[in-house]
Amino acid sequence: MENLPSASDLVLVAFLPEPRDFDIARLFGWYRIPLRTAPKVVAVDWLAFYQPATFGEGHKWRIEYVAPVIGHELSVRAELFKDEPDHPHAREEYFKIQLGPLAALPRPIPAGTWKRVTFLYTTGERLLKAETINDLTVYDDERAVLWRALRERALERQQYHVMNYPEFPIPPEVIAMFGLMGSGERFEE
Repeated sequence: MENLPSASDLVLVAFLPEPRDFDIARLFGWYRIPLRTAPKVVAVDWLAFYQPATFGEGHKWRIEYVAPVIGHELSVRAELFKDEPDHPHAREEYFKIQLGPLAALPRPIPAGTWKRVTFLYTTGERLLKAETINDLTVYDDERAVLWRALRERALERQQYHVMNYPEFPIPPEVIAMFGLMGSGERFEE
């Protein structure tokens, strides 16, 4: 299972709005997340794609595919979709997540009672053992370990701008360590 997550890999379950977005990930190797609604950390090992009702019978409300994350960058929508320069969100910033090849999970993970999924952090182990999306949720002591790993990953691989921080000498690493990521939001434990 070399093309699937390992047990300790960090996985972000991400909403795939339309089949067109699946084709972009599969053919062009990227996925977009609006910066204004992005999860706190996008520097993960894998994306798992949640497919809503737009994927039709037999493919809706489930996770069928994963892709390794190669990197990420900030872009504006107009750069991602050059054929849509007049789109209402054309000037908005997006994370462009660069992906490796998509891989089908050994068995799809149905939503069960969850029908509205946007972003959810989990581990490779939970992803590969899950019977439903509810099984991806990390609880108790494991949750603290997951958040610690996400914090470390953010410090290692994610760049945060300090334009909204007070003008006194606090190193960006210290600010990031306490979860102050530009909007005043904090990591929760």
